[in-house]
Amino acid sequence: MVSIVLNLCLGLFIAAGVVSLLDDSLILFFGLHLLRVSSGILSLFAFLVAMVVYGLMGLTPIIPKRVFLPLTLFYVVGILAVFPALIYCNDWVQRSLQLDWAISFCQVIFGLGILYWLWGGLKFRWPIVEDKHLGDRRFSWLNLSIFLLVNVFVLLPAIVAYSVLCASLAINHFSGGFMALRPHGLTVQVRTYVRNDGKTIQLFPMEHIAGADFYRKVSQSFPTNSIILMEGVTDNRNLLTNGISYKRMAHSLGLTEQVEEFKPTHGEKVMADVDVEQFAASTIDLLNLVMLIHSRGVNADTVMKLAQYSPPPHIEEQLFNDLLKKRNKHLLQEIYARLPQWDYIVIPWGVGHMPEIASEIQKSGFHLDESQEYTVIRFRSAGTQNKSAGTGRDSGKS
Repeated sequence: MVSIVLNLCLGLFIAAGVVSLLDDSLILFFGLHLLRVSSGILSLFAFLVAMVVYGLMGLTPIIPKRVFLPLTLFYVVGILAVFPALIYCNDWVQRSLQLDWAISFCQVIFGLGILYWLWGGLKFRWPIVEDKHLGDRRFSWLNLSIFLLVNVFVLLPAIVAYSVLCASLAINHFSGGFMALRPHGLTVQVRTYVRNDGKTIQLFPMEHIAGADFYRKVSQSFPTNSIILMEGVTDNRNLLTNGISYKRMAHSLGLTEQVEEFKPTHGEKVMADVDVEQFAASTIDLLNLVMLIHSRGVNADTVMKLAQYSPPPHIEEQLFNDLLKKRNKHLLQEIYARLPQWDYIVIPWGVGHMPEIASEIQKSGFHLDESQEYTVIRFRSAGTQNKSAGTGRDSGKS
């Protein structure tokens, strides 16, 4: 029985690699998606069987670890290798296709290498793994103990540490340093920019959900002589069927939605965002679908609507243009229009907007004067988040 499982594992590994390589080649070089479904199903079964074999290695020494341990860990290494590439590649769609092709190619070469090592050449015969390749003992407490210890104290901590590192790198990279992942929680960096004529712009990265105390502290921190350019997409023509709300997510995490607690007590508030009608129809459709799922939760109806949704070509670029670039352009116009009348402008917008805004105002003569770090969410139990998250300024000026 073990021999059958091992043969199935190695056979599926090689077959999935070949089909995936063909599929990735057709997509990358010809733009054809002829084998996408077949490749996905075959890869899924190959992965599941490989995980079964990995578990069996802990139960019985009969499985040759020198062959199947590298094979099973190939999937883990392949998945982990994707994260840095997605973080630092500018054209992540094209780069992900190239990375998929490279991983599929390595899978084929690795599988054929195992086959060559087992049989002393590329001889395709069945069964691939015979009794002569198997160990003698069916069970060993020593084997099981070592397997558990290595997984619990080496492999699992290493994967967790690597995942945390990648998450920290991703947050720092995509936010331009305005947000950071610390051991105690998520933090944002408030930056104050000053021009030679004394004009000041404060970029205050915000999150749609956070601790209630964070929003209260922020609301009281703005100068009385400032103008606050507020974020918030309007919908004058009622194009959004469900509205944009993060209440369900905030409640499930024990946090607070920004619209409930963020109410600046000083300064003059001015809406500086765009209207939904300026978005493309595809963006509005996707927003309606996402907010429908968020408001109603995951059920048969919402899952059916999600399955029926067919995204148009280049939807990622359109979303990026509508939700970020277009709104940033409008905000910059508002900033330059208010500068002649105001000496202090506060920009409490989402952290994703900050890198471009910071870059553009520096081109206009502003330079970084000071920065300050705020904790937005502390990593504690969900029930205490509202009391502990965002309790104010955690570090001094830098």
